[in-house]
Amino acid sequence: MIAIEAKLEVQPAKRTEFLEATKALIDGSRLEAGNVSYDLFQSTEDVNVFMMIEKWEDQAAIESHNTSAHFGQFVAFAQTALAKPLDVQTFTA
Repeated sequence: MIAIEAKLEVQPAKRTEFLEATKALIDGSRLEAGNVSYDLFQSTEDVNVFMMIEKWEDQAAIESHNTSAHFGQFVAFAQTALAKPLDVQTFTA
């Protein structure tokens, strides 16, 4: 299993749009073959900081996810909504 943690700091003015965009991303991702879980968490200290935690069966599932339409749409939106560059870490179990 592979886990991905992505820290996202959102511009305050884009927060509502971000939450809508992540819902579409999460819903689509959870339906993908090889997805174990896909969840968004909000910081308890800053309402504009989020952690996306994804778990995938293998690298092939991640590669397929990275070419999906819902992921591409979210990435394009995130480029306009984030206050800082995306911070991504990957782990294996």
